Amino acid sequence: MSKLPIIGITMGDMNSIATEVIIKALADSRINEYCVPVVYGSPKVISYWKKVIGMPDFQLNIIKSLDQINHKRSNILVCWEEDVEIKPGEATELAGKYAFKSLEAATKDAVAGKIDAIVTAPLNKNTVNTAALPFVGHTEYLAQQAGSNHLMVLSSDDLKVALVTGHIPVKDVAAALSIEGIQKKIKLLNESLKKDFGIVKPRVGVLSLNPHAGDNGLLGSEEKDIIIPAVEKAKNENQILAFGPYPADGFFGSDQYKKFDGILAMYHDQGLVPFKYSSFDSGVNFTAGLPFVRTSPDHGTAYAIVGKNVASEQSMRNAIFLAIDIWEQRNHFAEMTQNPLPMNMGKRERFRIDF
Repeated sequence: MSKLPIIGITMGDMNSIATEVIIKALADSRINEYCVPVVYGSPKVISYWKKVIGMPDFQLNIIKSLDQINHKRSNILVCWEEDVEIKPGEATELAGKYAFKSLEAATKDAVAGKIDAIVTAPLNKNTVNTAALPFVGHTEYLAQQAGSNHLMVLSSDDLKVALVTGHIPVKDVAAALSIEGIQKKIKLLNESLKKDFGIVKPRVGVLSLNPHAGDNGLLGSEEKDIIIPAVEKAKNENQILAFGPYPADGFFGSDQYKKFDGILAMYHDQGLVPFKYSSFDSGVNFTAGLPFVRTSPDHGTAYAIVGKNVASEQSMRNAIFLAIDIWEQRNHFAEMTQNPLPMNMGKRERFRIDF
């Protein structure tokens, strides 16, 4: 395709490693051969951090509206003009306020179709969340603004893990499960594996909730009452290659997960612990089901290493390239459904480059 996707990058928490990894990821101009990056934030914040990490020559093209984009460079869209106090490594309400300002601006442009994807830099949910502005997380906010279903998917080269429940307390997980809810998540994951990752006949592995998959009801009834019926309905009603439920410990410990294209976990840590163990520096958080592409590095604010110039940009770079990859794959999928010819799977490999 001749058109390069416009990738909006939110600035995240300015007191965290977010700006550092953005600068490092965009410092190599080869990225401009694949996309048009637009950072939503403040040139003053960029200027502060490029000095801290010893990259004073790093430059972004400053714009005040998207029609001023330089399509051959990385850009920064000015979301605020005022000076803002930066406190490296500290969680402050001010940092949360401006992290949301960046996110809000990028989301509006994505919903309006003015940009093709959003890559969200890490923020601190506690500093964004206020009584006036309840905020659970990026995923929930973006889905609410887009008015769409959503599914959190953690993706690496070898593993794709999705979640039935997201940012809720563990004590509330069982009550949040339902046959219809799990079936819907299986369907969303199956659709995403096809549309976003180009897998023609994906195999979906579904995890249990209880140890030993409930041990025939001895350790809990959620498997036989909820999860098994959901898997069967996904098979019979949606013709999805869904299997399970599998006990999570043996499933990952025995490498059984390698037999599946996507894995559906019942709750946050059940899926994210094995994923981050295997892919912490390279994994990407992707939100399936949105009308636009959204990815994010698979790490947080990392306040403990702020200002030490040791933060790795690899996950941020991977998030940018996965956004490009999915954007292109969605275009291929749309073309294929209109003109059902064999999908060109080879083009996807061009994004596996070593910077």
